[in-house]
Amino acid sequence: MTAESAPQKGRAARTVDRLARNRVVRAVGLHPVVARPGYWFATAAGVTWGAVLGGFRVSKRGGVIVCAGLPRWAFGRGGTTIGAAYLTRDNTADGVLEHEAVHRAQWKKYGLAFIPLYLAAGRDAKRNRFEIEAGLEKGGYR
Repeated sequence: MTAESAPQKGRAARTVDRLARNRVVRAVGLHPVVARPGYWFATAAGVTWGAVLGGFRVSKRGGVIVCAGLPRWAFGRGGTTIGAAYLTRDNTADGVLEHEAVHRAQWKKYGLAFIPLYLAAGRDAKRNRFEIEAGLEKGGYR
């Protein structure tokens, strides 16, 4: 794909991409001492959100904390992983949980920086490097 045929990224996405490639930002901002507390905070927020809205239907399965029974407006698509918490209504097949466990590992690696990095990767799952890494088929992307 040439630069002319590539879709234009927004200014914010280009800035995030540039920062993600910066050695100093990566060495400091993505260091486990910085990233891990962000992951813990995201997990606590996700479990709290999921437990309250899902009627405390919380279990640990497939490497993630599954918060089931949520209303459909409380998460994206079939489910959303925030930190180690997977928020869903009832999408808990083994393959999906394997896909979400990869997202949990991504959260653990990047901490709160995962949010702008994921958004910068784009809404098209087939081009989003985080969705590709997690496994498109297991995540239900066809």
